[in-house]
Amino acid sequence: MSTKEKYQEDLLVAEQEDQENQIVLYNDEVNTFDHVIEMLVATCEHTTIQAEQCAIIVHYKGKCTVKSGSFEDLKPRCSKLLKAGLSAEII
Repeated sequence: MSTKEKYQEDLLVAEQEDQENQIVLYNDEVNTFDHVIEMLVATCEHTTIQAEQCAIIVHYKGKCTVKSGSFEDLKPRCSKLLKAGLSAEII
């Protein structure tokens, strides 16, 4: 393998590692808008307006990306949302 090929391979690996993960929040028929908004403010550091907008998107579209970042940052946030009874996953 040439130096150029090795560099390109290393670059591809670095790009894959840098890709951000996302927490996706899903609609349910259980939680109130107020509860969802409170949890997004507390867990994802949203402003009230951001949280309201996400709650509306989830309600009408069925899902919404509510936070992006590293897996290590998102895992405890997603766990907190799940413990609060919300439907969410990291993708």
